[in-house]
Parts: sequence; structure tokens; C-alpha cells
Amino acid sequence: MPHRTTGVSRRTVTKAAAAAGLAVLFGARPATAATRLGPRTLDVSLSSAALGGSAPVRLILPSGFDTQPGRTYPVLYLLHGAHDDYTSWTRETDIEAFTEGRDLIVAMPDAGPTGIPTAWRSGPDYETFQVEEVPALLARDYRASGVRVVAGVSTGGYGAMAHTARHPGTFAAAASYSGILDTTAPGVPTLMDAIVARENLAAHSLWGSPLLNLLTWRDFNPRARAKGLRGTALYVSNGSGLAGGTGDWLPEALESALWPSAHAFTDTLALLGIPVTTHFYAGGGHSWAYWKQEFTASWPMLAGALGVAE
Repeated sequence: MPHRTTGVSRRTVTKAAAAAGLAVLFGARPATAATRLGPRTLDVSLSSAALGGSAPVRLILPSGFDTQPGRTYPVLYLLHGAHDDYTSWTRETDIEAFTEGRDLIVAMPDAGPTGIPTAWRSGPDYETFQVEEVPALLARDYRASGVRVVAGVSTGGYGAMAHTARHPGTFAAAASYSGILDTTAPGVPTLMDAIVARENLAAHSLWGSPLLNLLTWRDFNPRARAKGLRGTALYVSNGSGLAGGTGDWLPEALESALWPSAHAFTDTLALLGIPVTTHFYAGGGHSWAYWKQEFTASWPMLAGALGVAE
């Protein structure tokens, strides 16, 4: 979960949109509403059957989008972390300026209050929202091509690897910065449960009990589904946290907690003969100060998969 540096409040997902159900029954196009925030940036509210309501997606369009109506564009998906929202990448990074002049669409879909983009046992299906519904919207209304890459921080890093492993071929590249990459590793289920509890959601509403519903936990575990990552360009980074840290104990403790599972994940990839670029560094914390650097380091890989200039 990210160490927030600002007090910007999270926009909660709108509840119970009857139009979503009607769209499924009658084949209507999902309802959308867009709010322009700047020359290239807009927020889209997408009526989602998977969520049973509407959820936001922030988009950054290419500089020449309006002047080249016949052109299609690859998409960079950026996923947020726990207790944050779809505005985090534009709030915490210079992604708007960074992508200026680059021929791609940036899509930042919401993942709910926990930031865990998965199919909940008792709740919404953010996996389908992010992997199917948002791409369909972009292809339909924003001329997105079929070329996609995904990157995420913390629980968004989980989403980047889980989405890619569970839907092979959907993304040409995936990058995780301090992601939760082995959900059944010692201590990690407790961490996941704590994320859920912090949002006052029911215990075991994520994937059920880590013991009684172990098969479900494994099914959504990037490490257990690692074979699905074959053929995808991969980047994984994580700091050691408290060991060699600076004394900011909470983000460093969180980073330390994920260090073993990140290594277990990449060790599994090595056993399977699946290439991955790794950056395991001493110290560091679970915060944007490090994730911004890691995004920059992974950009050549992401750009290559997108087919755009570095």
C-alpha cells in the first residue's frame, strides 16, 4: 500500500447503476461520461457490468489525437496502489509531461478502495473491469489498438502481473514496482487481510479464507500462475526496506515484508526459463519516491513493447 504524500481524498466508486444491467440484457453500449481536465487528459466514468455500477478511468491522449482521426494507438495501463485511486499517477508523477509527443494512450483505471484489482469473492470484479471492459471502451471510443502494456505500484504491481499471467497474450509487457507477487507467501495473506480490513470490508471478502480457500488464493496468485507470463517482457523491482533503510519505518517495513515474495516470484520465473529484468536494491521504501525511478528504469522495455520512441 502506498505511502501517501498528499491529502487528496479518494473518489469512491458509484453504486448500483441500473443501466449496466440493462446494457447486458439488451446489448446496449455501456454508458460513459467524460470530463476534460486538460488538452490531453480526461476522466471517463464507465458503466460496468462487472462492478454493478460506474467506475472512473483517467486517460491521457496522444498529442496528435484530434488531428489524426484515422490513426490507432497502443495503450499503457498504469495501476494504482492500496488506499489510493485512479488519480495517483497524475498526482504523484509527471506522466502527462513524460508522454507528451509520444504516440500512445495512457489509461489509469480505478481498482476500488483497496486497490486490489481482482475478482472479489464477495464483491466487484475489478479484473474484468480492467482487462476487458476498459480496453473495449478504448477500442470503441478512443481508437486504441490491440497493443497493450501494464505497470503498477504495490497492489497495482500485483494487478499487472496477475492480469498478465491469468490472461496470457493480453499484454505485451508487464512491470511491477514493489508489487505483491506471491499472495500465499508467509505473512502476505495477513497483509492482504489488513488492506481489506482498513477499508472496513468484511473479513475473507477478497478470496475467502487463506486456509479453507487456498485453491482460490493460488488461482489469483501471480507466482502460481507464472507459466502464463511466458512470452511477455517483464520487469520486477523491490527494495529490502528496513535493511539499509533511512529510518522511515512504516514504508520501509512494508517494503521489507514484500522482499521475500518478490524473490520467490522471480526465482519461479527462472525455474520456468521465463526471462525477467529485475532491480532488487538495498533499503528503499514503499513509496512514490522509489516507484518513479523504477518506472523510468523500466520505460525502455515498456516503450519497446508498445512500439513507441523511448
